[in-house]
Order: sequence, then C-alpha cells, then structure tokens
Amino acid sequence: MTAQHVPAPASSTSSTDDVPFRYTADLARDIELRWQDQWQERGTFFAANPVGDLTDGDGRNADPAQPSYFVMDMFPYPSGAGLHIGHPLGYIATDVVARFRRMQGDNVLHALGFDAFGLPAEQYAVQTGQHPRTTTEANIEIMQRQLRRLGLAHDPRRSFATIDPGYVRWTQWIFLQIFDSWYDEDAERPDGGRGRARPIADLVAAYESGERTLPEGTWAELDEVARRRVIDAQRLAYVSETPVNWCPGLGTVLANEEVTSEGRSERGNFPVFQRNLRQWNMRITAYADRLVDDLEHIDWPDKVKAMQRNWIGRSSGARVRFAVQGGAEVEVFTTRPDTLFGATFMVVAPEHPLLDEVPPAWPDGTHGAWTGGHRTPADAVAAYRRESAAKTAVERQADAGRKTGVFTGHLATNPVDGELLPVFTADYVLMGYGTGAIMAVPGGDERDYAFAQAFELPVVYTVDAPEGTPDGARTGDGATINSSNDQISLDGLSVADAKAAIIAWLEAHGVGEGTITYRLRDWLFSRQRYWGEPFPIVYDENDLPIAVPEQSLPVNLPDVPDYSPRTFDPEDAHSTPEPPLGRNEDWVNVTLDLGDGPKTYRRDTNTMPNWAGSCWYYLRYLDPTNDAVLVDPALERYWMGSGHGHQAPGSIGGVDLYVGGVEHAVLHLLYARFWHKVLHDLGHVASGEPFHRLFNQGYIQAYAYTDERGVYVPADEVVEDHASPTGFTWQGQAVNREYGKMGKSLKNMVTPDEMYAEYGADTLRVYEMSMGPLDLSRPWETRAVVGSQRFLQRLWRNAVDEGTGEVTVTDGALSPETLRVLHRTIADVTVDMEAMRINTAIAKLIVLNNHLTTLSEVPRAAIEPLILMTAPIAPHVAEELWARLGHERSLAHEPYPVADPAFLVEDTVTCVLQVQGKVRGRAEVSPDVSDDDLRALALADAGVQRALDGRDVRTVIVRAPKLVNVVPA
Repeated sequence: MTAQHVPAPASSTSSTDDVPFRYTADLARDIELRWQDQWQERGTFFAANPVGDLTDGDGRNADPAQPSYFVMDMFPYPSGAGLHIGHPLGYIATDVVARFRRMQGDNVLHALGFDAFGLPAEQYAVQTGQHPRTTTEANIEIMQRQLRRLGLAHDPRRSFATIDPGYVRWTQWIFLQIFDSWYDEDAERPDGGRGRARPIADLVAAYESGERTLPEGTWAELDEVARRRVIDAQRLAYVSETPVNWCPGLGTVLANEEVTSEGRSERGNFPVFQRNLRQWNMRITAYADRLVDDLEHIDWPDKVKAMQRNWIGRSSGARVRFAVQGGAEVEVFTTRPDTLFGATFMVVAPEHPLLDEVPPAWPDGTHGAWTGGHRTPADAVAAYRRESAAKTAVERQADAGRKTGVFTGHLATNPVDGELLPVFTADYVLMGYGTGAIMAVPGGDERDYAFAQAFELPVVYTVDAPEGTPDGARTGDGATINSSNDQISLDGLSVADAKAAIIAWLEAHGVGEGTITYRLRDWLFSRQRYWGEPFPIVYDENDLPIAVPEQSLPVNLPDVPDYSPRTFDPEDAHSTPEPPLGRNEDWVNVTLDLGDGPKTYRRDTNTMPNWAGSCWYYLRYLDPTNDAVLVDPALERYWMGSGHGHQAPGSIGGVDLYVGGVEHAVLHLLYARFWHKVLHDLGHVASGEPFHRLFNQGYIQAYAYTDERGVYVPADEVVEDHASPTGFTWQGQAVNREYGKMGKSLKNMVTPDEMYAEYGADTLRVYEMSMGPLDLSRPWETRAVVGSQRFLQRLWRNAVDEGTGEVTVTDGALSPETLRVLHRTIADVTVDMEAMRINTAIAKLIVLNNHLTTLSEVPRAAIEPLILMTAPIAPHVAEELWARLGHERSLAHEPYPVADPAFLVEDTVTCVLQVQGKVRGRAEVSPDVSDDDLRALALADAGVQRALDGRDVRTVIVRAPKLVNVVPA
C-alpha cells in the first residue's frame, strides 16, 4: 500500500451521507483485511535468521549484532468449536509485546504452531468414525482463520502442528536420545556442578574397561541378554513394572500430574486406581536437584516457582532404622531427626512388607482401642488392608483426618533411647512416598498428635514452649528439651544444631544417616491411546526394547479398525489396558534387519502422552524445516543462548518471554525443562533452560444466567429488568446471575467473529488489553467494548475528515503544553509497555488523544508519535493512518518514539486513587488534568483493579486533580 491509496467510503449502515469516512466496523473490516493481505504478501513479519534460508521480507539474513527477542504463546490445541473471546487475551498480549520490541529495534521471532495430538480429537473420532487427522487439520484451519483475522504478527513460515510427519520424526528422535542416555552423577558439567546425561555407549565402555563394576560378578561373565538388562535398568527412558495410576473409565494410565486432588482423572472425572503395570518411564528424578536449583536463574512468577518446588518436594533429613521384635528392620525418613526422642509410636503403609507377617497374638498390655475389635493382629491387618485397597492414594490422604488405623502387633525399638514403640498401620501413609513408614512424634506434628489422641498414645515434647502454652503439637522452632541419653544430649540446642548432632550420632552408631529425599516420581510416559506419537521401539524375543534406526523415523501411526482404547467399568480396578494399536497385527509384528539379519520384532502398542510434542516445540520455531539436525546450533545460540539479546551476560538463556496459563505449572513446564536439560547435557542445545521469562495471564470470565430450574439460558438474550427480583429476565422470566468461566456449557460464550463483525479486530484488541492488568482475571462486558471503539474513532478523526476522507493534519509547530503532554505520554507509555502494563499504557494514549481533539488543528509532529505508540495495540488502523500521512512502508519496523527529557520537567500533582475510600494507588498528573482522564487512569491502575477483584463499578467520584474514589457495585 502506498500513501496515495484511499479506500472507498465505508458501507456501514451506521454511517450517514455526510460522514461516509467514519471509522465504523465496516471500514475497520476493509482496512484490516487489506493490511493483513499486505503483511503476508510483503513478509512484513518474517523473522530473519542470521544464517540459512529464513530471511526477512526483503531477502536479508539478520545482522548478528541486532538484539534478538523470542516471544511465545503456550501451544494452542485446535478445538472444533474455535475460539471464544477469552482465548485471544494472551495472543494479543504477546503480539503487542512483539510489535513493541520490533519497533525498539529488536529482531523479533513470534510464531504459532498447534499441539494437535490428544484426547479430544480421538474421542471425536470414536464418536464419528472420522480419522483424528482429518478432524484436527480442519480445526487448525478454523483457528488459523480466526487468529489471522485478529491481525497477529506471526511468521507463518515457522508454523507447524505436532502431527506433521517431519515434527513426529524429531519428537521420536528426542525420545531415542533420552533412551540412549544414562545419568552419571559424578560427571562434571560446564557450570561446575556434578551430574549430567551421557550416551549409553559411555556406560557400556565403562563396564568393558572395568572403570565401573557390578555388585556381583564381572561384565565379562555376563551374556549379551544379561548385559542389556544391566544397561536398560539405567537408561533415562526405561520400561519397568511399577505402580501406576490406572483409569478404567478412560482405558489408560495417567501421570501423577494428570490426577486431581480428589483422586480422579483430569479428563472425564473418572476414579483412578493404583496398579502395578509394565510401562515406559522417564527418569526425571535424576534431574530433581537441577530442576529446583535452576529456578533461581529464571524470571518466573514466585507462585509458579513455589508450585514446582513443592511438586519436586526436596527434603533434607535423615534415614533412621528401627529394629522390630520378631520382624524385619523398618527404615523411616524424617526431616526432623532432632525429635527422635519424642517418637512414641510408628505407622507403616498397609502395603508395607512388614505386615506380610505379624505376631500371632496381641502383646501383653495392648490397648483395646488399638485392635479395631479384631481377635488377632492377623485379622486386624488383613481387614484394614482390604479396606484401604479400595481407596485411591488421594482419597487416603483426604481421609487422614478420620484417623483410621490398627495396631499391627509389632513393637519397634527407638534407636536413641531403647523405648519400645507400637507399630500401627494407617492408610494415610503411602508406600509410594518415602519408605512407606514414619516415626510418629505427636509432640511436634499435628497429624501425629491427632492420631495419638484418637488411640490414647503418649505425647513427649522435644521443643520448649512458654509456660501456659495449650496442649497440642508444637510445630515451631525452639530450644530442644527431653532429648538425651548416656552418649548425647540435644537439650538446649537450636533445631539446626540438634539436627546436625543427632545425624552424626546416628551415623556413628550405624542406625541412620543424613540424606535428601524427593516427592517427585519418575514420569509415567505410556498411554493406551491411538492419537499420539508411536514409540520408535521394537521388542526382541527376550522382550527387551531396541531402538529403531534413525533412518526409519518417523514411525507412523497405522490405520486401525477402532480408535478407542478398551474402556471398563470406572470402578473396575482390576481391569487391564488394551491399547488400540494392538489391533493391527501387520503393524505390530514387523520384520527388520537390525544388524543380525531379518528378524520379526514386536512394536510397542502404547503411544507417547500428549505432553511429548509440547516439550520441545519452541526449538522447532527456530529452524522449522531442518531435516539434518534437531536445530542448527548457531540459531539456538542466537535466539536462546546465554546472554543473547537483552539477557544479562552469563544468563542461563531461554525464550525471552513465554505467556500462558498457570495451570501448566507442574505439567508442561516441568516436563519441558527436563527434556531441555537432557538435550543440553548431550550437546544439542547451548541454553540451560527453555523459558527465561514466564508470564501468566489472567482469564476473561463472563456472566451466566440460570432460570428457576437451575438451567443455563442464553446470556445474550438476558435483559436488565429492575422489576425482576433478581434484576434480570429472560423471555420475561426472572433469572439468576453468576460469574465464572466462559464456555458453551454456560451459554455465555462470545466469539471473536461476533466482535470482528460488530466492532472490528482493532477494537477487540484495545478492549481486551484495557480491561485490567494482564495477570488478573477480568469480567467480559460486551456493552463496554464501545468505549474502545470510540478511542479509535477519535484517533481517526484527529487525522482524517469523516466527510471527505482527506488527511487534516498540519505541519504546524506544537505548543509548549502539547509538547509536555506528548513527551510525558511517550515516556510513561514506554515504561508501561516494557513492563507489560498495557492497560495503563492505553489509558495514557487516550489522555494524549483527548488532548489533540481539543486543538483547532492537529500537528503532524503530535499525531505521528501517537499513531506509532498505538500501532502495537491497534495495528491495522495505525498502518492505515500512517500510510495516509504519506509513508510508503509499513510502520512495523519504524523506531518507537523517544521522549525528550527537556519536556518532562513540569509541575505535577499526586492524585490519590481509592476504592471504597481506601487508598489503592497514586499517580502523578498535570494540575489541569480532566475528570475523564483521571477516571480512565484510576480504572486502569493495577491496585484499583486488584481491589475491585472483578466487581462492576457503580460510580467513580473524581475530585481533580488530587482524588479519585471508585465505588464498586
């Protein structure tokens, strides 16, 4: 487009004959579609690599000296329903940031692919018989159309879907890298730490040379099968018979992270049971320390870091061994070995092997409350084991407050004082966590105290407390008391000193040692599903896994007669998985020559979980067509390496900005970090972390309405009705209003297509970005969108005559007042944009825009900076105005305005911002600021938005220039 192009008058029915060039939805549509075509034809947003075929729109590679900036959205799943207006929030935000960074002189990479494997497409295939690929590709087309219409500045050359054969090939290749690796805890890393992944070939060589030895025998004495079993047990990706989360209602196993706190599947809400099954696992536990420690080197929200730390659950303490009369020794892990003198009983999980044999009769002095009414320990334990077997692990934890349990008849000896402790079994102790046994210190643990009260067990305090402290567990720190024997006294020591002293004593006496444990368990990686990546593995006659050759990748999915795994009664805990891939015998049994001549092998009939493809997709954006290597090392260093772009020298590297929901904190984010660290150890990537900065956006929520039956009615048909007892009616009936998630089920969904048609994409972008701080959820209000449209209409009128379409700006000089307002706006908006405070930036642009409307003539020197600052947020109308002002090239790469400090010195007044009379923020404003501008600034303030917490605003009281009080409804 050139500056001479002027579109035909808008055909909007809202236009009148005397204003044919008014900025309406129809004119916005014409402008937006035309500029989207121009951007695509010119390659305006092509991100140039420093080397290779991907250049900018002019065919140039990137200047290596130009700062790079890699911004990403979390992978979208292509739903058949398309987008509702809640979905674009994060996409618009990253687009605004990317456009801003580009105007700041950065070489910006912003692309969007699709996470296309997964359960929804498979379920649809089960219902319709249509292949999941057909459905998924159609859904991708829908989303691409909706997102293109939004004006997102993605590089379309870098888009892909995880189901693309070229992408599946590299996902399977990464799996083989992990399969062909082991974790050497002693290997030194470049950062000076110890422990990293190494190729399996190094492990074999170490055994062959004698550098590593076996617990029994020698490597030379083992046959080939035995050697492979030794090696396979140490791989980072391994098959094992392990306790898994089996969901009969879905017909598949689930990772711990896919099970809700109620012990049910995230998808479908079916019961989940513990079963021992042979499945693929990934040894993520080997990276537990690095996954925790490296959180210090990345810019993530504290909440997400805390969630990952808690999920990994690193605890330092001691393992302590208790001798059991007539039974095997029991080992416990405790984070508070300093409280050993306060242990008055023990508890083991119902599955603990100690309970396989129990005393034939109750010991003398057994309390009646301990037996559960049973005649012998064997009867009591057997009954309790049956009861707990019917519960999930999460249900057992949730039921801990009921304090169920029985005495096992066993007595254990406390190693520090020789006291005999009764051993109970209770199902709140889980065999899969720690050692499956605990020492109970009721004087220092609230749960142990409650158990002791229920079973009338003694309480010994080991932490001093002021006189008059009420009975109960003492969970705080304090001087140690009641903790001594003939060889050691902890009395009077602090907790830290007492811990160190008792651990040294335990180690000296051979009854314990200091150690670290983790809550994290290895990642269960098998799924009994069709629509996922097949494992690039075959099994030989010894049922041992063998990697298929790289030249055979990708291993593609076969056609199957039925896409669904066999599902069972949701309560059938004893059912066994039957994956769909097992129904194609010609695919399962394959003849290959793997070096020993043609032989028949059996393929793995499980598929990878949907997380596999999203573990590494950011790397594919860098080098999307490379068939030779996973990613060109030069490109990975340029876009993600240590100290690239604006990251500090020596940084750990990673994507510059990653925006998405907090719900992925311990799923996708943890898994991606693990895969990246393995790739880093093996030399495939230089950066130590995948995502340097993480930003969690809030959500757009909406009102929903229910009738007297509690049935949802269409929200867009509800009207305010003061005569109704609820204030709202639908078809004349009173309805109740509630506030929550937007979606089809609540009949409150608004689509972007509706907003495009009624207001235009730029108006939708401005509205979503102005609703409040980006990290907070906010309510959708369609009627409020018109305010954003009016802002753009005023901007348009400040440059274009609505009657003639002619440009009205002048080349006149700016008045001192306009210079001050302009440069203050430039300075403040730049700061806000850099901090992703887009809502407050918009409020300040509105102030400048309103100021220009008061002038008899709008100077070019004022309107052009305003257009440039508006461009990241409302790019189409900004491009159109820029072209009409005589510029022949897109403003996408124009320098962002820079404030002149000479015009920033002015008298200001501190305006106090209140909500219900309580101070929530302050703003420096001009003494002659208008009421409207103050109102806009207050409603955009982060502190005000947090205090409102999604509530409607009843009124805004303005006492310019010193006070604004927002009164919520």
